[in-house]
Amino acid sequence: MDDPIGCRERILSEPVGILGAGVAGLINAYVLLQDGFTNITVITRDRSVGGTWSRDRVYPGLRINNVHGEYRFSALKMAPPEDAAETGGHITGMGMCEYMETFYSNFLENKATFKFETEIRRLFRNQDGLWIVNVEDMRTGKSESLNFNRVILCTGGCSNPKFPDELSPDTAGKYQFPGIVIHSSQFRSRLNDILSKVGSRNLNETGTKEGTILVVGGGKSAMDICAKLANEGRRVVNIFESPDRFLASKSAIPDFIRKSRFLSILSPHIVLRSRLERFLHTTTIGSYITHFIWNKLAETSLDAYSIPKDSPFRSPFSLFWGIRSNDEGRVRAGSYYSLVNTGQIEVISPARALGFTDDGKSVRLSNGTNVLAQVIILATGWQSSWTGLFDEQTSTELGIGRHAPLSVLKGVDHIWNYKTLANPPAAHPDNIAQNWVTSVYRGIVPGKNILRRDFAIAGAMFSSNVGYMTEVCAHWTSSYFQGDPMRLPSSPEEAIKEGELSAAWMRRRYPNMLSWINESYSTTLDFWTWPQAADELLEDMHVRSLRSGGNWLTWPFHIIDLSELSTLGDERRAVRENRKL
Repeated sequence: MDDPIGCRERILSEPVGILGAGVAGLINAYVLLQDGFTNITVITRDRSVGGTWSRDRVYPGLRINNVHGEYRFSALKMAPPEDAAETGGHITGMGMCEYMETFYSNFLENKATFKFETEIRRLFRNQDGLWIVNVEDMRTGKSESLNFNRVILCTGGCSNPKFPDELSPDTAGKYQFPGIVIHSSQFRSRLNDILSKVGSRNLNETGTKEGTILVVGGGKSAMDICAKLANEGRRVVNIFESPDRFLASKSAIPDFIRKSRFLSILSPHIVLRSRLERFLHTTTIGSYITHFIWNKLAETSLDAYSIPKDSPFRSPFSLFWGIRSNDEGRVRAGSYYSLVNTGQIEVISPARALGFTDDGKSVRLSNGTNVLAQVIILATGWQSSWTGLFDEQTSTELGIGRHAPLSVLKGVDHIWNYKTLANPPAAHPDNIAQNWVTSVYRGIVPGKNILRRDFAIAGAMFSSNVGYMTEVCAHWTSSYFQGDPMRLPSSPEEAIKEGELSAAWMRRRYPNMLSWINESYSTTLDFWTWPQAADELLEDMHVRSLRSGGNWLTWPFHIIDLSELSTLGDERRAVRENRKL
């Protein structure tokens, strides 16, 4: 039998490939380096680090859902935004970009190999058990194959733009549409072209003829783009079937609510981990309290922006039953909803864009009207970033794709007979039929591959606190790769069952959503319940959970901060060495 110390030294020297240089890619590289891994390669198609927040994607005026102190890494503090008092502390996109670049230069540059502007073409495991990653240099067109003993997939769900066929650039070309058609992911790179194409509705100093920009989509990126263009003085029309819900207030939300476990315990988890959660979700009075608070939050947010009673933003789905939710923070002029209220953004909803008119100049809508536009921006979502990376054989061997569920899991919904889950919205037909599931354990390791300890997924956990979850996940992955003592399934069959049980829970928790429609985001939907999910990962590593502290009365309101993860590496080493810290 191999010497454990010698085995670990060998593992630390073997090459690890990290696919993606966003938040997940950076923190995984950092944790592996801190743990002693010496041969790390990070691959990204972008020209710089940051992923969603890379310099080619962010633009002035963009703000993210997270507030200061929440979306960062424990090793590097973040300066508060200059206008924190006016916005409730919300971080700017440029601020996130600069933070990621600083983290890279301080902790990763010249310590790990970074391959920028490199497209990943294929990923598979050869007969010797090595991972082969075929890549192409986007600048030179040169292809090469890279070999790794272990791989972390950090491509997330925001990599491959989803174009509706009826409005795609190819379709626009067939109809000889004379304007610009782009996906929202291209907005930053094409911003100057857009502003040149459509003149200001107020001061047309460039001499460009005033026109209309049509933004298709009701999500956060669509709203951010509409606000940016309206603030630039352009005429903007926003069309969507249903919008995201949002949180907003006339004054900053107190930290003991915004940055604590308060909202997380008001959302049911697959396991109710505390007496308070069991009271809130399994008793009649607890259910009444829970739904009253969620409904009050939604109503207060709408009223904060004086949203009219007949507005499409008062659509029937609730904060409780979905994850399409944004945090607008403190009400401010120049935000999307303020601009809608003042008529600077025209909203057409509920409606769908059906395609181009025969003359190719306008877009036909499902309400029978047409919109004449010079620019069309499609904020129409994303396809799985895994599509095309794996061939069918690799996908099957790894167990990463969607598949029919095990028969033993059918009808398990009765184990979540929570009072708060009574009277759910209408379920999607495929969720009723239970046709498809994924079997990714903890949202990190495909259950079929659990014993090999050579592959992990990061950045696919759909969480409202990405910074905290990705850092905990990175530590979990490093321990997993090193063979540390962990609470893990004893067999692939057990891991698959646990993964499929999580998929069944997602159907029960969010019946009107398709958990598998984008495999990149089908591993876990712990959007509100990320503290509970993080605690489970910490307990898997045999380290302290519920790290924000507090007693039996105060623990739901204690502020959660990334600094509480700063000793996690030392704690894990103590577990490995079977000693007290």
